[in-house]
Amino acid sequence: MLIRYSQDKNGKPVKKAVVYTKEEHGIPFEKIDPDAIRVITQLKEYGYTAYIVGGAVRDLIVGNTPKDFDIVTDATPSRIKKLFRNSRIIGKRFRLVHIFFGTKIFEVSTFRSICDGTVGNSFGTIDEDVMRRDFTLNALYYDPLKEQVIDYVNGVKDIREGIIKPVIPLRTIFVEDPVRMLRAIKYAATTGFKLPHQLKRKICKSAKLLSQVSPSRLTEELLKIINSGHSYDIVNLALETDLYMYLQPGATGMMYEKQSFEENYLKHLRDLDALVAVTPDVRVGRKLVYIIYDFIDNLTDWKKEAESSQAGELYSKTWAQCRNFVLPMNPQRTELEFAIRETLKMLGVTIRIPKNAGEKRVKKAAPRRRPKRSDAAKTAAQKAEHVVIPATSAASAAVPTA
Repeated sequence: MLIRYSQDKNGKPVKKAVVYTKEEHGIPFEKIDPDAIRVITQLKEYGYTAYIVGGAVRDLIVGNTPKDFDIVTDATPSRIKKLFRNSRIIGKRFRLVHIFFGTKIFEVSTFRSICDGTVGNSFGTIDEDVMRRDFTLNALYYDPLKEQVIDYVNGVKDIREGIIKPVIPLRTIFVEDPVRMLRAIKYAATTGFKLPHQLKRKICKSAKLLSQVSPSRLTEELLKIINSGHSYDIVNLALETDLYMYLQPGATGMMYEKQSFEENYLKHLRDLDALVAVTPDVRVGRKLVYIIYDFIDNLTDWKKEAESSQAGELYSKTWAQCRNFVLPMNPQRTELEFAIRETLKMLGVTIRIPKNAGEKRVKKAAPRRRPKRSDAAKTAAQKAEHVVIPATSAASAAVPTA
């Protein structure tokens, strides 16, 4: 085991991090994506430091194959963009670089400073960047060329003990970014790691902070949950920690009213996880069926409604109520419409909606008729056709005057 040192303000060496060698961390090199190694190699060839960071390192240590390889470096986004033609800068406040290799995307970020807290956007050093990471299991840096794991926060030890610990102090971690609470329960549900009592208690007390988060971010988080293949475990823990009422208040309220609704809702989440395990790339609308099915099922007696001739009106009412039910989540309209039609079909009601339904018909504008010329105008035009412009006049006319 190696030790990484830094210097204090007096120039004295201070122990900063533990460096695990290949024999100690046990990460198989063949599990590293070759294109991720290519990115890191190129950054190093130009004099920059670069590491694989976050969830990928965690997965590699526990023996899983990562879905994504995020990379962090001391190169700025504009410099990264110049080094990689197959890249683009994304984000306005928090600028990142996406590097493309076919269908694969590698997200490359620059070390961030803590001078503006843990959500600022100033560039910094690796010593500062690690203190912005939310939990120790995500705060590890892996150098695939040296095959070393750099650990500032005892993250390797926490992973091996199966425990989730925050890097940022509890008094500020969720105040600065409430979405970190969702990440904590997601990590616990997907890894099987334990949430310490103090951390879990803090999440329960801070749950109301999620009400301040924008609908777009909550939508993104909920879509991650239904795409994870662990939605049942995540939602169960979110209910236990009072977070789900801010993600899906409509569903949570119905669970409190009827135990049967909760049982059916969670059962359908199990079915969703089974679907994702087999076909992870199935469209979002298909996955949304598992979220809205029980709500629609409770709306009315669908056996009677199936005989109704007012199919269009029935669909419109159902759509409006479903739209309110999934708030604050705001999925794409086409995906929600697909989910509603599929759910109604499962309940015995087939809705046929014209492709252009709801679109306003725009009348074709009549071709503009040229106004009739008066006799005087015709005469003036005919005279103009026979006017010869002298060469000197034409040249002078082509030169703009000062």
